[in-house]
Amino acid sequence: MPFTQFDRKRLHLKPLSQREHEIRLDIMLDKDALPEYRHPTIALLADRICAAKAAGRPIMMMMGGHVIRSGAAPLLIQLMKEGLITHFALNGAACIHDFELAMIGATTESVARYITEGQFGLWEEDELFNQAVNRGVRDGLGFGESLGKYIEENHFPHRDVSLLAAAYRHQVPLTAHVGIGSDIVHELPNADGAAIGEGSFRDFLIYVNTVEHLEGGVFLNFGSAVTGPEVYLKALSMARNVKKQKGEEIRHFTTAVFDLLPLENENIHETPPKSDPRYYFRPWKTILARTVADGGESHYIQGEHRDTVACLYRELMEKDKT
Repeated sequence: MPFTQFDRKRLHLKPLSQREHEIRLDIMLDKDALPEYRHPTIALLADRICAAKAAGRPIMMMMGGHVIRSGAAPLLIQLMKEGLITHFALNGAACIHDFELAMIGATTESVARYITEGQFGLWEEDELFNQAVNRGVRDGLGFGESLGKYIEENHFPHRDVSLLAAAYRHQVPLTAHVGIGSDIVHELPNADGAAIGEGSFRDFLIYVNTVEHLEGGVFLNFGSAVTGPEVYLKALSMARNVKKQKGEEIRHFTTAVFDLLPLENENIHETPPKSDPRYYFRPWKTILARTVADGGESHYIQGEHRDTVACLYRELMEKDKT
């Protein structure tokens, strides 16, 4: 006998106009007034990215929600237009923040306040996010492209700062990698588990296809401590399996992790011992050590995303013009 399921029809949703938003459009970075932050490793990475662009190799950027919340989208959109990032990969939170900013010019709620009230994530307009996924997946699209198409075709008022919409307009792969139950939109009555799973899995296979061509390319992970390294690990294994059958390899490429953990004085190329709690920081052992151990190079940059993305943007725009 099947177990009893929660009936979502009992939920009481409120309009987003009643939510107190912690982030608004004034957070967006201005390309003409960037933070005064420099980092020598970012300058080196810019060289690697420009070389990958010249060689026609992939330049991938995986990110968590805090990157979108930092206001980095205008810079990332410009890098996309310049061919300096050729594949974006987002977790569910990053997609939601981008969608809300495009829709209402605001995002992010107080978890502490709204979980106490039983209202966290339960907002009417966020059902449009699920509607976008449901429709797009039904029409054969992946998760990320479904969202970008919906934002663009429904003329969201702030779609000019939407990474999702820009990727759809410019037909650049933007894949979404979602764990069911991990995002606020999964609480809502119109969340369709089949559509979420199908759309995210299609995106995974699109992502693997890009990783298959990563030899000579660049993989960047910004602030994704679990989804980023885990999806990348499985994709690289699949891609290497296929390449090996053809006598080819994926060994010579560059990876970089941008995060807050102080690791810059560590030997990041060696996996820390299991006795070290940082062993469980997946970006280190997966992206910086194990997957580049046979010919690649890796780098770690500690810093706030608002600073590091801006620095990468500045370096790339300067070097790409030379």
